[in-house]
Amino acid sequence: MGERGEALLRILIGLITGIILGLWKVLIQIIVIVHWIFVIISGKRSNELAEFVEMWNTQIYVYLRYMTLVSNERPFPFKGLTKNLSSFKK
Repeated sequence: MGERGEALLRILIGLITGIILGLWKVLIQIIVIVHWIFVIISGKRSNELAEFVEMWNTQIYVYLRYMTLVSNERPFPFKGLTKNLSSFKK
């Protein structure tokens, strides 16, 4: 696929991924509030919640690199999340 075709494909991928990441962001915002409350009550952080938020941070980074034509690595949901999920389950 040529550069023009790749640029057009990025628009479609960008829209789909942007919507998914936007919905995921709402979940992350709720998790952050719950995590703060958890830390205040228990006095310790939840590594699982922190790792879930880190997955989102990583996917946003990959998305921005792809959409700004810095990288050809396709963002979530097209690539990369399965690797992150396998490390999340450990």
